[in-house]
Amino acid sequence: MLETNKYSVINIRRYLNSDNPKLGESWLLQVLSGFSCPRNPDVERFLKKSSVEFTKKNQSVTYLVFDISSMVLVGYFTLALKPLTVRGETVSNSVKRKLLRVSELDEKSDTYTMSAYLIAQLGKNFTNGAEKKISGEELLVLAWNKIKEMQYLGGGMVTFLEAENEEKLLSFYCGNRFSQFDTRQIVSDADEEHELIQLLRLL
Repeated sequence: MLETNKYSVINIRRYLNSDNPKLGESWLLQVLSGFSCPRNPDVERFLKKSSVEFTKKNQSVTYLVFDISSMVLVGYFTLALKPLTVRGETVSNSVKRKLLRVSELDEKSDTYTMSAYLIAQLGKNFTNGAEKKISGEELLVLAWNKIKEMQYLGGGMVTFLEAENEEKLLSFYCGNRFSQFDTRQIVSDADEEHELIQLLRLL
């Protein structure tokens, strides 16, 4: 069993809404400045450049994960509610039956459209060896636990994420009960098109 009680998970709204100067936005930005993720610059860039504004605009919410024993920032994850369309041909009949409970079925195109929980970002902090204080699986479990809390309050059934087409990364998510169901083409900042793998997991 993963020792998720070793970590403190804090919604950044706690700091953005605080009148305490020691817990305000300037303090938050200082904490974020110490985050480093050289393995995935996009994860680092989002946290430092976009997470605060996205949270203020209710586009997503970012959660910081601290190691309780040292109060070192070890990672973060970002969650959002997004519309999702799943093509029937990409999932099993049992998954289709479950999707029907929470989606609108277009029989003509055999697509299921619903609101779903998106794990938009998931990253460990590689500053001064902080990444050694938490595993990728533990970080994903913390995100999943938060989604279960949201589901308890508001319903829903589907969680999805998008990952680069890398064998090790896909193996990690599939080993944590996510299943590939589609792909999506995106254009990078350098105007280069590449493919993201879409994976889902049912609550």
